[in-house]
Amino acid sequence: MFYSDREKGTVKSKAGFNAKEDAKALCEAIKGFGTNENVLAEILAHRSNAQRQEICKAYQEATGRTLVSDLEGDTAGAFEGLLVGLVTPPAQYDCLEITRAMQGRGTEESTLIEIFASRSNKQIKAFSDVYLADKGRKLTHDLKSEISGDFETALLILAEGNRDEGKTADPEKAKKDAKALYEAGEKKWGTDESKFIDILCHRSVPQLRKTLVEYKAISGKTLQQSIEGEMTGPLEDLLVAVVKCVKNVPAYLAERLRNSMKGIGTDEATLNRIMVSRSELDLLNIRAEYKKLYKCSLLSSIASDVSGVYGDCLKIICGGDD
Repeated sequence: MFYSDREKGTVKSKAGFNAKEDAKALCEAIKGFGTNENVLAEILAHRSNAQRQEICKAYQEATGRTLVSDLEGDTAGAFEGLLVGLVTPPAQYDCLEITRAMQGRGTEESTLIEIFASRSNKQIKAFSDVYLADKGRKLTHDLKSEISGDFETALLILAEGNRDEGKTADPEKAKKDAKALYEAGEKKWGTDESKFIDILCHRSVPQLRKTLVEYKAISGKTLQQSIEGEMTGPLEDLLVAVVKCVKNVPAYLAERLRNSMKGIGTDEATLNRIMVSRSELDLLNIRAEYKKLYKCSLLSSIASDVSGVYGDCLKIICGGDD
């Protein structure tokens, strides 16, 4: 079953919005001894990103400081990361997350995979432009120094943001691609990874959806099962993520949210990134897929996993129970 592409967010523009009043309230919540974190959460999580940009402008005009710098100075940890994400424009936020994934020792490949597999050409080009303006170098240049092998080849194709955006599928081409994938993997000794990379990273979403159906008819297995049986490491993870996103981006992100909260400790960076970046796009759909997959609501999982004002802020963004 494939996803219908209808987008529904949980965060809407606030009626009767006044950027100067909000900026003043935020300034009062930050200044002095102790920070009124509840006010920060209540205001920022109930405004659209466009409205938050107006608040940032009004805040800087009133104080001479940026709201981001004051939030970073007066809050900490996962709550700070969440608030900074909320006041950052979407393309810039993706850029920040990619930069964070490449910093320090080792590369956070799972973050790169999530972002490049789930974003549209338009989104990829937008954050790539931000990266170039900020660093003076192309994002692909820096990615090459962080990753290697077939994983590098596949990720760099996605990073170009040139996936075919055709709206219809060619049945004959789907059969031909499915046969090529079968012959490059299940049918031969050893796997021709380049064929998988070429087809999965270049074809349009409707074309790949048709190819997945044809592949199952030819091989008796799903393409995901074949990838998992034929490949290992980050290339496997990336191509599986691409297949999952072709079928249903909200279900893929629901799974990522579940994994960020299960087990010992919480992956707050992933939790923040998905909740913030999808809050005005399709978080209602992610909530529905989460309930379908895990038989509990996303809100209940957040409530049992994180607490305090950080948890309260995430619950506001979540937008309700299911």
